[in-house]
Amino acid sequence: MSDSAAATHGHDLTATSTGIESKKLLMWLFLASDCMFFGTLISTHLVYRKMHPFGPIDPLKIFDIELTTFSTFILLMSSFLMALAVSAMHKGQIKSFRKCTLGVIFFGLIFLGCQVYEFYEFVMIKDLTIMNSLFGSTFFVLTGTHGTHVAIGVIWLVCMLMYSYTGKMTHDHALDVEVMGLYWHFVDIVWLIIFPAIYLIEFVGKTY
Repeated sequence: MSDSAAATHGHDLTATSTGIESKKLLMWLFLASDCMFFGTLISTHLVYRKMHPFGPIDPLKIFDIELTTFSTFILLMSSFLMALAVSAMHKGQIKSFRKCTLGVIFFGLIFLGCQVYEFYEFVMIKDLTIMNSLFGSTFFVLTGTHGTHVAIGVIWLVCMLMYSYTGKMTHDHALDVEVMGLYWHFVDIVWLIIFPAIYLIEFVGKTY
């Protein structure tokens, strides 16, 4: 069997009847289930916010919209770098892939740092905890779950970056990077829903 035939045969082994590679299909299935999970958390927060609009906690006095807007921008930029990393890997440009991946990791850590600072300020200074209000319970569970997803993504990226220095990473690993990219873009998209649904809605509601 020739090298090209072997490569084609190997590709067929990883493809499903849909024409999508198994790894990518599995990631899409995971993201679909995770989408329903986040949908439940977001809708729960919005429902309880509507049922109990007046509690001991005033979100307008707690939220630092400037900080959250900054962290949102950082996460968006990380998604752009992730797309560049995937493109570089498909082209076999390992050095470019490393630079872009390092940028994604750096931006992801900045986002997590902003979230840790926000949580610390809420709990220690503004007295918003997961126990003292229904708003705090739904807020911390939702944003904390998203933060956990970001942390998992950062760890995954660090592992990929370290693996690229072993000399074993080649163009054949482009699919693995693409699957990682799907996960990271999903995490970013979820935050783009959380940001207006949890933060901006409070300021819009106050305006009107």
